[in-house]
Amino acid sequence: MALLKNDTLALRALEPEDLEYLFRWENNSAIWSCSGSTISPYSRYVLKEYIAQSHLGIYEQKQLRLIIELMETKKPIGMIDLYDFDPHNRKAGVGILLDTEHQGNGMATNALHLLTDYAFSFLKIHQLYAYVAINNEPSKSLFLRCGFTISGTLSDWISTEKGYSDVLIMQYIQKL
Repeated sequence: MALLKNDTLALRALEPEDLEYLFRWENNSAIWSCSGSTISPYSRYVLKEYIAQSHLGIYEQKQLRLIIELMETKKPIGMIDLYDFDPHNRKAGVGILLDTEHQGNGMATNALHLLTDYAFSFLKIHQLYAYVAINNEPSKSLFLRCGFTISGTLSDWISTEKGYSDVLIMQYIQKL
């Protein structure tokens, strides 16, 4: 099977037509605490520039953002990232966002499997990691299902509406 796609999903590069999806997803303040770093909305202009620069690739940007698209309809349903790419140590962080109507039906698991296969086989990454808020059970379950293990806890790592929250460090190390 081809890299980054299967019978159900494709992970593809950003296109100018994705602007409105990115605008809606990036500006959903209900999920800002999941990333731990977003504290204000993004303008369409900034997102348009981001899309325009996405051709530079993971080695230049140290990040790769891909759209999760349904094969049948070609509709974007989310996005998945490799970020803080470190080519020397062959590691990268992973982030994923899925539209709420597509959650709970295996699409995130499917997308994360496609990304990990690509990262390990094509990019030759040795390890992937994710930061998951301790109370984010769906994300914790997703990463565990996809081969990640919990390797530690960062205390009071992110600020939320209810105070500070611990974050789990989850890793997937490619065994040689």
